[in-house]
Amino acid sequence: MTIVVVAIVTFLIIQNAPGDPLYEWAMDMVQTSGLDFETAYRIAAQMYGYDPHESLLHRLGVYLGRLLRGDLGYSMIYRVSVNKIIAKALPWTAFVVSVALLLSFFVGVALGTGIAWKRRSLLDPLVTGYASLTAATPDYVTAMLLLLFFAIRLRWFPSKGAYDIGLTPGFNVQFISNVLYHAALPILSYTLEGIGGWALAMKGSAISVLGEDYIVAAKARGLKGRRILVSYLARNSILPLITALAISFGGMFGGSILIETIFNYPGMGWFFSQALMRKDYGMLQGLFLLTITATILANFLADILYTRLDPRVRLEGK
Repeated sequence: MTIVVVAIVTFLIIQNAPGDPLYEWAMDMVQTSGLDFETAYRIAAQMYGYDPHESLLHRLGVYLGRLLRGDLGYSMIYRVSVNKIIAKALPWTAFVVSVALLLSFFVGVALGTGIAWKRRSLLDPLVTGYASLTAATPDYVTAMLLLLFFAIRLRWFPSKGAYDIGLTPGFNVQFISNVLYHAALPILSYTLEGIGGWALAMKGSAISVLGEDYIVAAKARGLKGRRILVSYLARNSILPLITALAISFGGMFGGSILIETIFNYPGMGWFFSQALMRKDYGMLQGLFLLTITATILANFLADILYTRLDPRVRLEGK
């Protein structure tokens, strides 16, 4: 039901967006193809699937019917279906964001557990200060600093693209290493921005767990600190973060508009920026709906997963 409501709301927002994108596409065809404006506008309307004389309710019904067939729309920029754009862009975004998300999650969890276990150590203010700094710094600022320093000034990494133009894509060492080489800075941007948040979330969860009776009992039994830290504290503290991690995986379908645009990385975020700048409402509508749907489904799966990980939730459910 939530997905249906989101689809309807997205459609209404796009339909009431300012400006007339068909006018711009028609003028483009007039200049490039020599057509008269009325013919160009009619062709643009047919390609876009839009008839201004049809009622809004009828257009909504047509749109929902296409969605039921798996058709997410048509891009006026690239003159292809949005499904083909997603098939091209999603693997790049999934690769970069998933690697960065897992790196930032596990590093943040380790740091958060450590500063909760030893709250008076020097690591606590350092991690807290770092988390405050990254929270106050937009992700595109971090991306621009990495680009300027490592790609432009030192020239250690490439500044754009997913791989070198001269390479032929294939499952071989040369192509895979080149892809990793181009993805290094985008992954680092995501990772640096995410570590602090995961660390603070883990710290808060771990501090609440430290007061539980089983932690006190484990200490009274004389168990080693490492075993208490790993088997008792970290294992139980990480459970609330599982939901956030799953939702983050759902949100990755949208990519990062600014980071992918800065590195000219051909992922979902880059195509989002192209759709926004060039008023390609068909592509924007399809990409937005996919992102929201993925987030909703990830939230749903996270609830199911949490009941498998935490027996207390299953007990309360009964």
